[in-house]
Parts: sequence; structure tokens; C-alpha cells
Amino acid sequence: MNQKNAQACCPAPNSEPDLRPIEGPEADDELAALSKALGHPARVQILRILARKTACICGDIVDELPLAQSTVSQHLKVLKEAGLIRGEVDGPRVCYCLEPRTLRRLKVLIAGLLTSHRTSTINR
Repeated sequence: MNQKNAQACCPAPNSEPDLRPIEGPEADDELAALSKALGHPARVQILRILARKTACICGDIVDELPLAQSTVSQHLKVLKEAGLIRGEVDGPRVCYCLEPRTLRRLKVLIAGLLTSHRTSTINR
């Protein structure tokens, strides 16, 4: 597997706190968009592959999936457009890594669902 230094491919993630609301129309739209991007098992597998690596992966994701290169490329495009991964051009290849800030945001949005559910259950 071809790997690069994580800093060279993907700069350090923004660690500032995300103060956006976790409820409301904008949060609902954001959660729906992220969920849609995760709505295919191959995309979840790609995220898991990237999560296992400590460096960016240049190509070679195809070697770990039973899919054609063009199909993997399409899934990578969807994940990148949703902000779940970053992709940096390295010559003829693109190196990919996770986007931690977006993954943290997804975790908070899902936790907001659970909080809302617990609150409604307690108030019954």
C-alpha cells in the first residue's frame, strides 16, 4: 500500500470547537447529507480503510475492495463532496485521508438524535 506522511497529504485538522446547533432545519439537512454519503456499504468500508491508516493512502484503496476502480472513484467522490474525507493531488494520483472535523460533527449530530429521544421518553 502506498502511503505518504499524513501531514504532507492532509494538513492538521481544525481543532476549534464546532458551535453550530445540533437541532433545527440546518442541522437536519447536514445530518441527512452525511447519512446519504454513508448510505452505501462500500463507502463505509472506505472510511474504515482510511481510519486504519496513520498516513494518507494514494490509490490502492481499490486493492482492498471487490469493486472496479471507476466505482471506487465514484464512492470517493461522494465521500469527499460530503466532507468526510480529504483528497490531495500527488502527481497522477490522489491521496486520501479522513476529515476528523466532519466525523466529529456527524457524531455530535447523531448524539443529538439520542438526546432528543431520551428527552421525549422521559417527558412521557
